[in-house]
Amino acid sequence: MNQALIKELNEAETKAIDSLSRYKFAMFGYWAGIWVHLNRISGQHNPNPFNKLVIMAKEMKSGSCETG
Repeated sequence: MNQALIKELNEAETKAIDSLSRYKFAMFGYWAGIWVHLNRISGQHNPNPFNKLVIMAKEMKSGSCETG
């Protein structure tokens, strides 16, 4: 994979997590979407770094995860 693309993937992941940590949910979605797009066009199909967050959200939605 192209080194510039790797750099962009890493930057998008970092910015997404940083945004989420500061309650900037819209910006998290933006950067997470950029990461997904770059991953798709790279052809590498790296594992989604946000998978744990998705699993937790599904558990919260179903009521099987305690919050707080």
